[in-house]
Formats: sequence, C-alpha cells, structure tokens
Amino acid sequence: MTSRKLMLLALALAAGNAAAAYPEQPIRLVVGYAAGGTTDLLARALSEQLSAELKTSVVVENKPGAAGSIGAAYVQNAKPDGYTVFIATVSSHGMNPALYNALTYDPVKGFAPVSMLASIPLVLVADPKRNYQSLDGLVKAAAARPGSLNYSTSGNGSPVHIAAAMFGDAAKVEIVHVPYRGGAMANTAVMSGDAQFTFATLPAAMPLVKAGKLDALAVTTRTRVQQLSEVPTMAENGMFADYEINTWNALLAPAGTPDDVIRTLNAAVVKVMNSPKLQASFRQEGAEPTSSSPGELKAFIDKQILYWNKVIKKLNLQIS
Repeated sequence: MTSRKLMLLALALAAGNAAAAYPEQPIRLVVGYAAGGTTDLLARALSEQLSAELKTSVVVENKPGAAGSIGAAYVQNAKPDGYTVFIATVSSHGMNPALYNALTYDPVKGFAPVSMLASIPLVLVADPKRNYQSLDGLVKAAAARPGSLNYSTSGNGSPVHIAAAMFGDAAKVEIVHVPYRGGAMANTAVMSGDAQFTFATLPAAMPLVKAGKLDALAVTTRTRVQQLSEVPTMAENGMFADYEINTWNALLAPAGTPDDVIRTLNAAVVKVMNSPKLQASFRQEGAEPTSSSPGELKAFIDKQILYWNKVIKKLNLQIS
C-alpha cells in the first residue's frame, strides 16, 4: 500500500473515531424560559433520560426573556459541535418571526433541526366566582359589557396572548389585555379576581381545575384532551369552528452542526421519547410526547412560521 493510501486510511479512521466519540463532554440543553415552567420541567425530564442514553451529563441551562428569543439567539451563536442545543417552542420558532420587527436570530437558517418532543394544549380557564359555566357564558358576559372583562397572560406576544386575541377576534368582543411576568402570575390573577379569564397550559391548569380554583371552559386543540376529557374544545362551539392553537417543544442545534452529530442526537431522542418512563413523565405534566426525523421537524417549523404569520397579521399584533 502506498504512503498516500496509508495517509488517507489513517485520516478516515481518525474521522470515524472522532464521530464515534461524540459526546465526549457535557451537553447544555438551553431553555428560553425561567425554571419551573412547562418547557423547563419537560426539558429536565428529557435531560435525565438523555444523560443515561448518551452516557454524558445533559444539563439544563435557563436563559429566559423575550418569549424565548434570548435563549434562541444564544444557541444560534454557539459553536456548532452538538454540545449546546435548544428547546424550541411555538413562540421562538412559530410566532416570534411575525411578532418582532427584528429578531436577534434566524429561526430557519440559524438552526439544525433534531426532533420534535411534545405538544402541549392550552385551556381557557375562568374565575369560578364569575359562574360563566361555559364558553357561551363567557362570550355573553364579554358582549354585554364591552371592555369590562380583563384577560391575564404570561406576557406580550406569548401564546396565551395570541390565544386570547384569537378568542376576541372570533367572538367579536372587546376584552382587555393585562400582561404578567409568567403563567403562574397570570393564573393567580384570575383566581384572585384581578382578571376574569386566561389561557393556561394544560400542566398548569390541571391541578387548579381539579381543586376548584379555576373553571375550565374549553381546550384549544382540535380534539378533547385525555386529562380533561369532560372539557369541550373551542371548535365544538360553532362560533369558534376554525379555532386551534397548540403549543409545542422541539430540539434544535446550531446551524452547521455535523450531520453525524445530528443523527446521534436524533437517535437518542427518538429512543428516550418512546420509553414508557419518559412518556409517563411528559403526560403527567400534561404534554403529549412525540418525536420526528430532522426533515419532518424542518417541514413542521416552516409551516408553523407561515401559519402564525397569517394569524398574527390578521390580529394586527406586533412587538417592537
């Protein structure tokens, strides 16, 4: 064998060994929200299982702010080596491109898709003391006194804000937006009577509904959810026949991450997402676990950006 062939063989073997070695160090799993929220809780359940599967530490790192934009920009600018990855959401990779005049990241070109992780329904919940009893009751109350009903949200441009704006548009009622710094505060505002209703994530809503602290009037998905099977969908009411909003989580890496690293991450995620233990953890939090190929996730994100661009333009919402 010639010296040139020996050199090429040595290089090929070295490249193979380098690929096989991934991961050699801890992986940072970046969440664009504060600790304790739904995305954070799901990320921590995922990190535990991925750590075991990849045989390295997968550490959750919270970088909250601007509906996930701060965390997204941080990961986009990270070294594309598979050691910094991002939990994307419907905000960061669906709504934000239409809401913000200038994003500090590119939701398409700045990332390499890995896999879908979960879908999380929203629940329209109201102050039990108001005794609306149903979605119709809430609409009638809002129509009777325009501008008298407040809805609390987890912040301007949040999925909760978009969900409520969609509600007002479909029902043709005037309602007042009161933003808070997080979903927990928005839910508390309804329970205290400072706001009359909100759209809560299913994980946050379930214990409060079961305890009688909030009335669940409808879920925002096309079909009813198992955890609150007695609660109708928005679409079951003819006024909201086209209404649907579903939050979600997915795993992304910075653009330029090597294909073999993406394949390793995807295989690990698909395996753990199909494990009974992780599925039970996600469903306990009110999330429906799922997974996908990188190509399927890319197609999904492309469609989400187009869909939410149309919805948000129709609602005439924008954040500077």
